[in-house]
Amino acid sequence: MCLGVPGKIEKLFQEGNLKMGVVNFDGVTMPVCLETTPEAVVGDYVIVHAGFAISSLNETEALETLQLLKDLDEIQTKLDNK
Repeated sequence: MCLGVPGKIEKLFQEGNLKMGVVNFDGVTMPVCLETTPEAVVGDYVIVHAGFAISSLNETEALETLQLLKDLDEIQTKLDNK
């Protein structure tokens, strides 16, 4: 199973002929290829898998998804500490 994680685009840049962006994942930033989301601009949220943005989503959807991931992490932490 693969997991795509939402992140917010902070900066756009070109790497050769590729559209790239610096994407923020709750404080952790990394370069991401944006070629499959050519409409994406700074401030947009994208779903990222393996360093590639695979789709765009609105802020509400992104924040809801991020909260669900945090909730799952808290549940797992509680289970691990039993």
